[in-house]
Amino acid sequence: MSWKGLVEQDLSKLDVTKLHPLSPEVISRQATINIGTIGHVAHGKSTVVKAISGVQTVRFKNELERNITIKLGYANAKIYKCEDEKCPRLMCYKAYGSGKEDSLMFDVPGFENRRMKLLRHVSFVDCPGHDIHMATMLNGAAIIDGALLLITANKSCPQPQTPEH
Repeated sequence: MSWKGLVEQDLSKLDVTKLHPLSPEVISRQATINIGTIGHVAHGKSTVVKAISGVQTVRFKNELERNITIKLGYANAKIYKCEDEKCPRLMCYKAYGSGKEDSLMFDVPGFENRRMKLLRHVSFVDCPGHDIHMATMLNGAAIIDGALLLITANKSCPQPQTPEH
C-alpha cells in the first residue's frame, strides 16, 4: 500500500503489458466498468446508486424539487469481499464510495478482525426514467457497459417507460 491506502504504482517496476481491467494497480484508482441504472420514473434508480456508492446523483435544484432525474448522474463505488472463507456468502460483500482505501477491515460481527479485498471499482450512470428525457438516457448509453433495469415491486409491470428502456 502507498499514499492514502492505494496500491503502489512504481513506474520503474510496473509492466504495463500485464495490466488489465481487474489489476489492483488499475482498480485502485479508476473504475473499469460502467453500469447504467434504467427503468420507469420513480422506480428507485437513484436510490439504488446511493445505497451502493453513498453518492446522491440527483444534484440539480429542479431535479430535487420534482424528485426526478433529468440529467445523467454519476457515482463510483468500490466493491470488496471478506478474505475469510468462513464468512457467510450473503454478508461477505460490501460497497463503499471510491474514496475508500483498497484494503479495509471487515465490520460484520464475528469477522471484525478480517480484511476485505478490493474486487471491483464500478462507475454508475444514473439515467432518467421519464419518457421526455429519453434522449439524455440514450446519450448515456454510449458509455455504459451493462445495465440494471429497476422495476418497483408495488406496481404492475411493465410501467409505460419500462419497455422503452
